[in-house]
Amino acid sequence: MATARQVLSLCALLSLPHARAEPIRYSVAEESESGSVVANVAEDAGLAPAQLSARRARLLSEDGRQHLRLEPGTGRLVVAERLDREELCGQSATCTLPFELLLANPVQFFRVEVGVEDINDHAPVFPEERVTLKILETSNPGSRFPLEVAQDLDVGSNSIQAYSIAPESKYFGIDLGSQVKGKKYVELVLEKPLDREEKAEMDFSLIAVDGGSPPRSGTTQIHVVILDVNDNAPAFLQEIYVGQVLENAPEGSVVLRVVATDRDAGVNGDISYQISQAGGQSHSAFEIDTRSGEIKLTKPLDFETAENHELSVRATDGGGLSGICRVLVEVVDVNDNAPEVVVSSFSSPIPENALPGTVVALFTVRDRDSGSNGKISCALEDQLSFSLRPAYKNYFELVTVSALDREETARYILTVTAADAGSPPLTTTHTFTVDISDVNDNAPVFNQTSYTMYVRENNVPTVLVGTVSAVDADMGPNAKVTYSLIPAHPTQHPPCSCISVNSENGDVFVLRPLDYEQVRQIEVMVSASDAGSPPLSANVTVHLVVVDENDNAPLVLYPSQDSSSPSSELVPVTAEAGYLITKVVAVDADSGQNSWLSYHLLKASDPGLFAVGAQSGEVRLRRSVTERDAVKQKLVILVRDNGQPPLSATAAMSALLLSDFSDVHLPHSSLITEDEDSSLTIYLIISLVFVSLLFLVSTAAFITHKVCKRKVLKDGHVLYGASNLQSSLADGAAAGTLPHAYCYEISLTTGSGNSEFKFLKPILPSLPPQLHATGGVTNNEQDFPCGPLTMEDVAPDNPGLRSAEQFVFN
Repeated sequence: MATARQVLSLCALLSLPHARAEPIRYSVAEESESGSVVANVAEDAGLAPAQLSARRARLLSEDGRQHLRLEPGTGRLVVAERLDREELCGQSATCTLPFELLLANPVQFFRVEVGVEDINDHAPVFPEERVTLKILETSNPGSRFPLEVAQDLDVGSNSIQAYSIAPESKYFGIDLGSQVKGKKYVELVLEKPLDREEKAEMDFSLIAVDGGSPPRSGTTQIHVVILDVNDNAPAFLQEIYVGQVLENAPEGSVVLRVVATDRDAGVNGDISYQISQAGGQSHSAFEIDTRSGEIKLTKPLDFETAENHELSVRATDGGGLSGICRVLVEVVDVNDNAPEVVVSSFSSPIPENALPGTVVALFTVRDRDSGSNGKISCALEDQLSFSLRPAYKNYFELVTVSALDREETARYILTVTAADAGSPPLTTTHTFTVDISDVNDNAPVFNQTSYTMYVRENNVPTVLVGTVSAVDADMGPNAKVTYSLIPAHPTQHPPCSCISVNSENGDVFVLRPLDYEQVRQIEVMVSASDAGSPPLSANVTVHLVVVDENDNAPLVLYPSQDSSSPSSELVPVTAEAGYLITKVVAVDADSGQNSWLSYHLLKASDPGLFAVGAQSGEVRLRRSVTERDAVKQKLVILVRDNGQPPLSATAAMSALLLSDFSDVHLPHSSLITEDEDSSLTIYLIISLVFVSLLFLVSTAAFITHKVCKRKVLKDGHVLYGASNLQSSLADGAAAGTLPHAYCYEISLTTGSGNSEFKFLKPILPSLPPQLHATGGVTNNEQDFPCGPLTMEDVAPDNPGLRSAEQFVFN
């Protein structure tokens, strides 16, 4: 033990990062009981017992058998099973059990060799219990007669040390010498001439004694028959025959041929051959032709079991004399064993964020063949993410060499090929299936860069308008996507409460009815987050477009419908057909075709007298006025939009057919009462005079104005205004949905056929207080948008209109 520790101290100075340069050596006697302590290997290796368990220490041997075991708690090396040196090492002079002490974390090796010391547990054994020797009586003193030596499975001092004869014989002695490769032989030496007539047969025992303590012995009986005449024994041409045979040689193959000669003639010269079997060995794999001396195989040989075989061949003549030779058969190795791959440790799955150099597997390769047939090379087939790294001796580590991505490759099938250097080489493959575990390294990805969804106004609550969808390339919880609403911009308030998204499937709902006239588009941001730790997310913009429905009836701006009596228009009786009486102006808060208005004459005192432009709303005379026509004509005009179903409004008005505009008040006075008091006549005359004067002044101013503006009319811009229309439209707006007073300008270029209706800025700061009392637009409602309205919306059926009209609506 002290010697082993001295060796350990030397090895500690020569230690390498992974393995010691020199092994730690111990010795143990064979036949030691299981559990016998060999040594404290942890102490000798400079390790604390606690490190053995923490670093997963274990013993590895090349043959895979665990003759010894390690006690992790104490670090002692103990015998795991009964050790038989003869079974382990045969007749070898030394018997060593090599193995490695492997520490897995981090990887470290200690080479350990345990020598199994021989004990004297076997007695010498002779090949035969009784040997008969036929010796010519003419044999001279000093003649030697070879005998089969005894076999002792022990080695060293425990092997055979001496031979003796009992009882002692005056005729024979024993001579012990060495022969082939240190093998001893024994010969019976004739010390005194024989006399067959005196003694024809002799019996004595040949005793072999080993050097054990106590010594053991073996005995064979020698029966000597004294022969007459035959005085020449067979003699082999060679004392030693050496032959070689391939281990895969078939049964019946000739190994070699031994030849012996006998100078005698006749029966005394006839030789036969036999194979002698030594004790403890079986040569049933060989047989010899008794006549020719050819030694043949009876079964295939195995180089890995025995590298050579030693035989004794006896040649016996017809007179009973014999000679012995030694035959050494060397088995030539053939590459008949493929390499073996033994996995010591393997880790799977490994995370996809494992660093390059991570050890996935530790394994060893071995080959039972020898020489070049046992030299092994190891390779990893077609793999860029993993590689093999030599660890120690014939150990290899399978390690990662680059970053892994589970989304690209979730499983690797790694094939390790071990090949020997034989001809032809033999190979063995071992497959490692390495699974890659997921790491949350992928954020959800929407299938669109943005979403546009549509909902009709006045929708039912919680209506489904669309679905957002995102996928996550990860798996498991890292791929579970949940949806939520977030502000579209960081500075915004929380997202609109009228929109909701299902956190599980991404369905987008509108929670309450929307009004196109108040809001036309809503923009929200939807976030998709996975369930990883930490979670990853992605955002997408959802545009919700409100689709208009025909839910607003046309609003008649002129003539005003709020007064107690319909608006009256003055028509001269001299007017011809096509005379423009007035123009009905209406608007619709809807958009698109829902705001396309058409005008129809619904009711009239004389339907044949008037015509209404379906697109323009212009009221004109269908024919000339006659004397039979009533002075006052009542008209009801229907304004209808183009929605489905269409909505409509009516405009009531009256037309006064006058021969002279000075009579403008006559119809009104006559309509008020037919039995007016005579006192009104004076006031009527005064009024007529005043109106006449006013009419003349107005007519002159009108004519002057028309003449001055004719050039402007030619350029396509004429301004038309009516103060009474302004007040009427202001009254009409009070009943509609317009929140403020607006200025509308209608312009048309000469001959273009195109028109444009523009909404200008409000011209009044606020609506009259009574507007709120009548159910008008409240302060929190959205302003009517200011934007272009084409002439087709106002007067689509009047291609002849060449003037620009400006109306001031309140």
